[in-house]
Amino acid sequence: MSDHRGKITPVPCPSPSEMNSDPPELDEVRLISNAIATGATCSGELTKLQEMLNAALCEAYTGIPLDPAWRAEVGPQELADGLARRDWMFRVRVLQEIILMSMLVTPTPPEIGPRIERYAEALSLGEAITAQIHKYGPESYDAAVVDFARNGYAGDFTAHPRPVLHTDRDIGDGWGVVEDDPELAQQWRDLENCPAWSLGRCVFDFYESRGFIFPGLPGSAPPLLAQHDWVHVLADYGTTLENEIEVFGLIGRADDDPRGFSLLAMVIGLFETGMVTDAGGLFEADAGHLSSEGMATRLADALRRGAQARPDGDTPKNFLAVDWFSYADIPTETVRERFSLPPKSAKAIAAGSVGPWSEEGFSEHQREHGRLSVIDPYREG
Repeated sequence: MSDHRGKITPVPCPSPSEMNSDPPELDEVRLISNAIATGATCSGELTKLQEMLNAALCEAYTGIPLDPAWRAEVGPQELADGLARRDWMFRVRVLQEIILMSMLVTPTPPEIGPRIERYAEALSLGEAITAQIHKYGPESYDAAVVDFARNGYAGDFTAHPRPVLHTDRDIGDGWGVVEDDPELAQQWRDLENCPAWSLGRCVFDFYESRGFIFPGLPGSAPPLLAQHDWVHVLADYGTTLENEIEVFGLIGRADDDPRGFSLLAMVIGLFETGMVTDAGGLFEADAGHLSSEGMATRLADALRRGAQARPDGDTPKNFLAVDWFSYADIPTETVRERFSLPPKSAKAIAAGSVGPWSEEGFSEHQREHGRLSVIDPYREG
């Protein structure tokens, strides 16, 4: 693979007048899918999970089914030359797919990090992006991904207090638990008074049905993590570990800040490779869930939905930074429309993606400690 070791000539990002903003056509789809496959493996052969996810991503993003007959090696220079008219963000997203695919092999071969750096160099992505690639070495995976998630993403909530969390308590590294804020807990309780089918009332019933403790009380989830509970309801995902992969995939891909990818890195480390032991102030490692049947299709669809979502008005394109309480009285379907959040694909549903009002969307623990009867009106309606 001489293209990985030879001289790299970085391809600068295009000017606005030169930039291609059209959806990828067949030749470019082939180029990208082959670059992902080439960059993510040292043996030249993808694992079964890598094959399934690469194919699922290709079809979810472009509508073009990946054909194994396309397979060819595409190194850093060829990829960069082929994306010469694509902007910085488009190139970052392609690199993130290479990183995602490489993370699925444990332990990560030591050659992978330097190889991905070569792709970043050729794509002219800058030092900030290439510096993050060092965090994916096999010896430091656990600490690196957690650090990336905290300092690269949640750390912003520490550096800049966010009123959207509705608490003035110390949240430490961003995922800090708040167990002594009765005003915060009351805000969550008051969601019961929101109109039927509103986002706020749906979130209240989501908590009640599972026996979740409201933020601000002992035993509750961190306020930042509770932000993603609104997305469970809004995006129509249950709360199994497979659903968590979908939710964080959607949230991470929806964020225009490339650091949002750290959320997907975190959840893959937790629930597929097990290389991240705990994160988010609540989750603990439980490996192998992305390898479950249908999950490649479900994750790819969640990433597609995140990519297509758009912020509502002046809100950030970052679902964890939205003041969801300001949407509490609005019908859930209206909020989906305001964020341009597309529905799940038929393939994702057929692959087993379930919503918060399906019994299959509960863990065994949640069935035991919640009130399943709460979901009856939603199933009937």
